Amino acid sequence: MATSQTATSETATDGTETDPDPRARPSAVQSLDRAFALLEIMADAGGEISLSQLADSSGLPLPTIHRLIRTLVDNGYVRQLPSRRYALGPRLIGLGESASRMLGTWARPHLAHLVEELGETANLAMLDGDKVVYVAQVPSPHAMRMFTEVGRRVLPHSAGVGKALLAQLPDNEALSTVRRTGMPAATDRTITTPETFAREMARIRDTGYAIDDGEQEVGVRCLAVPVQGGPAMMAISISGPEARVSWDFVDRAAPLVQRVALSLAGDLNNRT
Repeated sequence: MATSQTATSETATDGTETDPDPRARPSAVQSLDRAFALLEIMADAGGEISLSQLADSSGLPLPTIHRLIRTLVDNGYVRQLPSRRYALGPRLIGLGESASRMLGTWARPHLAHLVEELGETANLAMLDGDKVVYVAQVPSPHAMRMFTEVGRRVLPHSAGVGKALLAQLPDNEALSTVRRTGMPAATDRTITTPETFAREMARIRDTGYAIDDGEQEVGVRCLAVPVQGGPAMMAISISGPEARVSWDFVDRAAPLVQRVALSLAGDLNNRT
């Protein structure tokens, strides 16, 4: 008489459970990988997409995509629109907010190091659609200092972190973003044409850092650096009054901010 075998967890000597055989759940792991891939494709498409577009981008057969999407819909991570297209669901919002808080917690020691060394406010920011969202900040100890509320969203073309973020994209994607926002002038120094912005992107990629020279707020200068090689597209910045953030300050600060950005990317990768 044949007996059925069921994979069960085993208890190690320290009381923790161990997975008896990584081959016991291959289809479940594959489905999880595919579901995450579909969510990322949807995010790259702007948060809304059709099944046929998902098939083209993922290379998966439509029945597989439909099965995975239905599971994501049932759990609130995806929702079906009246047009029969699919969009990222509301349950992802809570996950994103929790992840953002953790990202800020992990980044804060790196930002604090910048403030200790340079004396000016340090920020961490990410792209959120066509806008920049600030996810962490350590303020300057000076009485007169820059303060940007965590969670604030700004247009990318006039902010140092925004330019550092868009410089990580191909030119066509970066310029499509600023064309959608319209590039309004925040000050008389704001870059307001795609042609000038394209030249600015080339300069940032060449030097490795972006400058907001009173383009977002009058009298404020900001140095921003892409966090390259990390698990997500981010940028860190140091900002303060022009009287203190001089061009000599920028020359001195840029290598340090670049080293901290590299250190932050490595730290975040070790946590994922």
